[in-house]
Amino acid sequence: MAATTLYQSVGTLQSCRNNGNSGLCPDYGHVSFRSVSKGFKVDVGLLRGGSFCSRKRSTCVIQASASQATVFDEASAPSSATTSDSNKKTSEAALILIRHGESMWNEKNLFTGCVDVPLTTKGVEEAVEAGKRISNIPVDMIYTSALIRAQMTAMLAMTQHRRKKVPTIIHEESEQAGAWSQIFSEDTNMQCIPVVTAWQLNERMYGELQGLNKQETADKYGSEQVHEWRRSYDIPPPNGESLEMCAERAVAYFTEHIEPQLASGKNIMIAAHGNSLRSIIMYLDKLTSQEVISLELATGIPMLYIFNKGKFIRRGSPPAPTEATVYAYTKKLAQYRQKLDDMFE
Repeated sequence: MAATTLYQSVGTLQSCRNNGNSGLCPDYGHVSFRSVSKGFKVDVGLLRGGSFCSRKRSTCVIQASASQATVFDEASAPSSATTSDSNKKTSEAALILIRHGESMWNEKNLFTGCVDVPLTTKGVEEAVEAGKRISNIPVDMIYTSALIRAQMTAMLAMTQHRRKKVPTIIHEESEQAGAWSQIFSEDTNMQCIPVVTAWQLNERMYGELQGLNKQETADKYGSEQVHEWRRSYDIPPPNGESLEMCAERAVAYFTEHIEPQLASGKNIMIAAHGNSLRSIIMYLDKLTSQEVISLELATGIPMLYIFNKGKFIRRGSPPAPTEATVYAYTKKLAQYRQKLDDMFE
């Protein structure tokens, strides 16, 4: 199948951080692949120039620049040991992280924090675009914060998924809410994706800064003070949370509720906020407190991780549909996409 063939050429690429044998990262800009034996070409992203080599499959980048690199795959068919390993059951699962699209207070340059404001028209478009980027990746459960901008982002993103399952919010705020939101058709239930909302995934609470204009606040207190409130790890704004405090609740919730679902093989999407997601990424990538404060997440751009054998492997941002790229990041994802191709094309 096309999926399997393509996976054999590109599926072994690993994140630079997680694989010491390869300096080639799928989330780094624009790379051109050509498989001599298979006779096809694939484009992936690369941001940095240089020469890279993967020892695992004798795949070498022989020419690279800031915009393009050429890779020749001279590997032969997998050995019998590799084939045997691929047939073993795996707990591999996909984890998608999405920061919500632009909110109405983002647009007005106001500190938002835990104030519950909706998306702008641009934010809606960003959420839809995010959905297109993940339209070929399986999603079994969705987690969002308790804030509407994250929930809107999750719902709008799923309107673009090729599987066309319907995200349905699980209401557990009271016994009556749970009873009244039950689905009594098993067939319908099979076509739904449960959405769990959790305040622990909320944005960092900005205390007395919430609702203030960011520039006016900098003018009043000084840009250095405001920068310290916004970008330090352990210094909170007045009566608010520091990033460290936000991380305590967000990571605790992730490890207690979300990670066990991934370990069971369920594919998870999290739609949340800049600081709660930075906290989770700090845990996933084992970043230090100094590394995480410089981490920036764009609105509406999904980030993909693969969870396999208890480890998280960052695979970068899935490309837009108009961008040439790999067919899939792993064999399991390739098989899933092939099923979608067979179903809908």
